[in-house]
Amino acid sequence: MQKSLLSNINSPKELRLLNQKDLPLLAQELREFIINIVATKEGHLGASLGVVELTIALHYVFNTPTDQLIWDVGHQAYGHKILTGRKDNFHTNRQLNGISGFPKREESEYDTFGVGHSSTSISAALGMAIASQLKGENKQHIAVIGDASIASGMAFEGLNHAGVTDANILVILNDNAIGIDPSVGALKQYLTNVKKGTQKQDNIFEALNFDYSGPIDGHDIHTVISELERLKTVKGPKLLHVITTKGKGLKQAEDNQVKYHAPGKFDAKTGDLIVKTASRQPPKYQDVFGHTIVELAKQNKNIVGITPAMPTGSSLKYMMTEIPDRAFDVGIAEQHAVTMAAGMATQGLIPFCNIYSTFLQRAYDQIIHDVAIQKLPVIFCLDRAGLVGEDGATHHGVFDLSYLRCIPNLIIFAPRNEMELRNIMYTAQLGLEQPIAIRYPRGRGVTINWKQPFSKIEIGKGVALKTGHKLAILSMGTIDRNVTEAIKNLNVSHYDMRFVKPLDENLLHTIFKTHDTVITAEDNAINGGFGSAVLEFASENNYKNTIKTLGVPDTFIEHGSVDELQEYVGLDADSLNIIFRRFL
Repeated sequence: MQKSLLSNINSPKELRLLNQKDLPLLAQELREFIINIVATKEGHLGASLGVVELTIALHYVFNTPTDQLIWDVGHQAYGHKILTGRKDNFHTNRQLNGISGFPKREESEYDTFGVGHSSTSISAALGMAIASQLKGENKQHIAVIGDASIASGMAFEGLNHAGVTDANILVILNDNAIGIDPSVGALKQYLTNVKKGTQKQDNIFEALNFDYSGPIDGHDIHTVISELERLKTVKGPKLLHVITTKGKGLKQAEDNQVKYHAPGKFDAKTGDLIVKTASRQPPKYQDVFGHTIVELAKQNKNIVGITPAMPTGSSLKYMMTEIPDRAFDVGIAEQHAVTMAAGMATQGLIPFCNIYSTFLQRAYDQIIHDVAIQKLPVIFCLDRAGLVGEDGATHHGVFDLSYLRCIPNLIIFAPRNEMELRNIMYTAQLGLEQPIAIRYPRGRGVTINWKQPFSKIEIGKGVALKTGHKLAILSMGTIDRNVTEAIKNLNVSHYDMRFVKPLDENLLHTIFKTHDTVITAEDNAINGGFGSAVLEFASENNYKNTIKTLGVPDTFIEHGSVDELQEYVGLDADSLNIIFRRFL
């Protein structure tokens, strides 16, 4: 039996010792290795399977890590991690205290730039290339970017600048016509026409002063190596157009690319998903949003839905199926999504702009300049708020309460359950005079019978969930579940404040006058969030009560399950119970 090639490769140095004719076999082994680990440990699958040959070719041709390789987004970098010294601990990928699911500078010298969000690679590679020029170094700088990511504004900013430099940068366009969901937009159609040979206009990349080559078959490793060897000798900005298939090598992943982007556990031999025992479960919050916006849009013709490249992740896909002319996937373009929503609002439409909390960070100026200053009633639905789990520091939505709270004219609401999410969506579309941000977590809720009749929520009003004495606990959003569990046998008061802005000041006055100690709990950064708002209220009103704020500490939280991370930061029910008892 032939000895495994992959077992002898602990760095690209060993890879470069192989005969080129053996590389297709190595590609097969690398694919199988990724499939076998991800099948049991979960993670991103399709993106890394699609670039196996490209990954091998890049490390075979270029002298990494001296030559600098930047992976856009990073969920396509599993093969890269395995070939660069992390094969033996790849089984810890995305697990608590294990390796990151994304490239991370402190993890390996081969991870030249940390990523998790899209469209950063060209700008980063250009910065590195210019630095090498200034220092007189002769290095290669390679950015690998997908066709969905290259349509983003930041990628175009990088291309636009690189095209007027003589920097030694190679952009590899990994064209598979899909990000997480299928790619959208005019650039996608342009690339499709290029592949078909029907494109009549000038090449867009050549017009930007890039030396364009391709498209080539990204799964023909010999062709890829030959072209990379040629491009090593070409100076200035270059772009190689590579055609790949997301999920390559696993039939189900090729046939269902959306599902197998991150499929959960599956049978490594058959590729079939492992179906969990069917039982009635509470819905995912994203599905509550998705079904509710359809329900509301059927009653209110002015409602529109917008998402930047996340129709499946946000569940806007339901509206895109049922009311396609009023639901928009704008591609990886958060800034555009927000300002487009603002434009719609000026014309009397009611835009629900659904963006993951961590991605809304990319449109901060647009929230302020285009929405809040003009008091435009855009309804921001912030999915994946709080600690999201295995995707780690780049994806935790733990800053939104802080970065939004300081913006004038903006209402901020966090539902504690599915009905509250439905009701605030219903309330918002009845007509507001200003924008509102609604933040809710990844994963399932707590209520099976969630689809209840709508009722209007009074803006800026909190609710008492339990009354006791001495100690009052103020929670924000779905951390309520842990607080409720923690106080089961404690004689304390519990309030769901619901609104970070405006705060329910009447309720707060009552709480501070009737309790010795006030504790706030939130799954947001402890700095500047809900607890800070309560501290500011107490200071302004000269209250001398003992106040304790609980939340995510002032550090970037790494990856692990949500339960593990909540325990790590002290927001799980047991940790909260211990803290609460100290103040009784």
